[in-house]
Amino acid sequence: MTDAEKRLWWHLERIPLADTHFRKQAPIGPYVADFVCHRAKLVLEVDGSQHGLEAGLQADSARSAWLMNKGYRVLRFWNHEVMNQIDVVLDTIYAALYTASSNGAGADTPTPNPSPQGGGE
Repeated sequence: MTDAEKRLWWHLERIPLADTHFRKQAPIGPYVADFVCHRAKLVLEVDGSQHGLEAGLQADSARSAWLMNKGYRVLRFWNHEVMNQIDVVLDTIYAALYTASSNGAGADTPTPNPSPQGGGE
């Protein structure tokens, strides 16, 4: 994991909201999400500068479209946002989790594999 991913992971493990178990480097179909909360159908991606290049933009667009077609919401953050504006990043994630829980998103969706950290959804 990058330094930005490690920083975000530290915070994700401490989110004080029920049913917000995140997995890191989790496979979803042909992709591996940086972080995913299956219950909320929320994918978080932490991107470096290569994602701003044309090839990266196209790949990310196709990936996001595939995930959204499967019912996931995708939030993307730049490395520098996670490193320098973590409160804004966390507020955005909390808002997405709150919206998902108030809409009942993924409430009946089981976690497809046991969590490597133990526990689970």
